[in-house]
Amino acid sequence: MSAKYASIKTSEVPGPKSVELGKMRERLIAKGVGIVAPVYIEKAEGSLLSDIDGNVFIDMGSGIGVTNIGHRPAEVEAAIKTQAEKFIHTCFQVTPYESYLRVAEKIAKVAPGSGLTKSVLFNAGAEAVENSVKISRHYNKRAAAFSFNHGFHGRTMMALALTAKEMPYKAGYGPLPETYKVEFAYCYRCPFNMTYPSCEVACADKIDETWSSPQFEGKVSSLIGEPIAGEGGFIVPPKEFYPKVSKICKKHGVVYIDDEIQTGAGRTGKMWCVEHWPGTEPDILVSGKGIGGGFPLSATTGRPEIMDAPQVGGLGGTFGGNPVACSAALAQMEIIERSMGNVSKINSYMVKRLEELHQRFPTIGEVRGVGAMMALELVSDPKTKEPAVKETGAIKNAALKKGLLILTCGTYNNVIRMHPSIIMPQDILEESMDILEQSVEEVLKV
Repeated sequence: MSAKYASIKTSEVPGPKSVELGKMRERLIAKGVGIVAPVYIEKAEGSLLSDIDGNVFIDMGSGIGVTNIGHRPAEVEAAIKTQAEKFIHTCFQVTPYESYLRVAEKIAKVAPGSGLTKSVLFNAGAEAVENSVKISRHYNKRAAAFSFNHGFHGRTMMALALTAKEMPYKAGYGPLPETYKVEFAYCYRCPFNMTYPSCEVACADKIDETWSSPQFEGKVSSLIGEPIAGEGGFIVPPKEFYPKVSKICKKHGVVYIDDEIQTGAGRTGKMWCVEHWPGTEPDILVSGKGIGGGFPLSATTGRPEIMDAPQVGGLGGTFGGNPVACSAALAQMEIIERSMGNVSKINSYMVKRLEELHQRFPTIGEVRGVGAMMALELVSDPKTKEPAVKETGAIKNAALKKGLLILTCGTYNNVIRMHPSIIMPQDILEESMDILEQSVEEVLKV
């Protein structure tokens, strides 16, 4: 099938202009800032990225799950322009403005469960994570913060401590704040060598056991978890997991923090991914990425008795809830709400195509995901499940050369992840899956 949207005009990818800027980057940018695809973008529209060399790529990365409704929607552009013509910054804590309140109002209206009605707005997801822990500690006067193995919560110090993956995120930055880990429901690689459903989701029960021990009883402040472990490999726990977890949190008086930075804002077909696990009741919702319409915006939202625990002046930040970002967010949320019905169509088509690849290639160990958040885990041997790291990177690179931008992730660096726009047109989606299939065939040669 000839490409209709993806278009590679240079003999090599990256092209010559991008290569030159890459040399400039080496001189000026810290080595620790990694690059997934070294193609320098000049224009983005809908689900397409155009680089400075004239190449066009289908975007299946969405800025790591940010542009949930594609690039530069007209309504968002208009909202940005209207706000920028009025004022760009005052700092909400100095002279407040209505759009900050309207974003908080919108999040309270669509928050998972009931009672999550008070918010603080920030810039990055990590900032919202840090504050969720601060607020939890102030509320229940406890210190121990827990997170899950395979979780990712950011790169600032507390968020990094809560993050599980050592390389490249945590290595060399210690000592980090003291935090603790419990096992996530990674059924494909069960840490207890059990099988679902006969396991009865024992990994959740282990949390109860840990918190009932003399070391932690009455000392645990919070547990933060992503509904789907994003950077950890798009790991989807079984339906019983999070309802059990939230009940265990209530039993022990622990604040359960739902990290929806990557999974929220309609990405999985519901406004918040945790809604796929009925009976789950978060105490705090952390959101970011997709809520901001492409602008830096995040939020910590929770029950009033929790959110009101810190003293006046104990929360905030100079740029948090910037008025332009708030205006973009309000416009984007409207589009998301009316577009979520399209996610099931995207998911059905992606699952069909990915399962076809799964059947053809033993190296694809598992297809998983929810909504417009899908992944392939690659293994060298289906029996031992040895991670196929080299092949994963090679497929990503082969796809880029054909005009498809995909990302990799996973605790073992062996997962291909895709987060298309939730309104990606069907013909673009089909072409993206064609390119992925060609790339898999080229690398795995089976």
